[in-house]
Amino acid sequence: MAGIIRLAIVDDDPLVRTGLRIMVGGSPDIEVVAEAGDGAEAVTMVDAHWPDVVLMDIRMPGVDGLTATRRIRARTRPPHVIVLTTFHADEYVLEALRGGASGFLLKDTPPRELIAAVRTVAAGTATLSPAVVRQLVDHVPGPRRAAARARLALLTDREREVALGVGRGWSNAEIADALGMGVPTVKSHVSRLLTKLDLNNRVQVALLVHDAELL
Repeated sequence: MAGIIRLAIVDDDPLVRTGLRIMVGGSPDIEVVAEAGDGAEAVTMVDAHWPDVVLMDIRMPGVDGLTATRRIRARTRPPHVIVLTTFHADEYVLEALRGGASGFLLKDTPPRELIAAVRTVAAGTATLSPAVVRQLVDHVPGPRRAAARARLALLTDREREVALGVGRGWSNAEIADALGMGVPTVKSHVSRLLTKLDLNNRVQVALLVHDAELL
């Protein structure tokens, strides 16, 4: 059936996996195609089932969700990853986002919000609010400003302006309006800056901008 989002669930607790499967089970456009109990199994599962989105527990024994996310995102045409956590500000979550995850959810997220997040991420438009980015960055401080600014220096002035808009949590339309550009032009700038910075998504751009302390 066209339009079906192929979802994989990774958690070391079978009860959590069952609960997540039940939560999304009533959605006609989401199909759980595979489950895994640890990070190593998750990587193998992705290669076998090609899900569109992976719900990834961040803290697991053995190969944790952070390592698994990095390995999965290094694949050709990788699925989007949403990490699951019990804490709002978690250093593992921050590293997973830097490693290519598209966002994160708390394990007690209501079903409607979880389903909406899966759909949003599957569409490739997921991002984090500036408040959430700042909370995460402040929770795990580090000497990142100089390195982040050096990477952003690779961009043209216009690309840097677009990156700052992404860091503020603006949509392409909002960036276009603020900078007096067309939306297709903004999309082109975003694609180019992702390539130049060797980043996977807008979340990583936002984290880089905040690491550079430019907002």
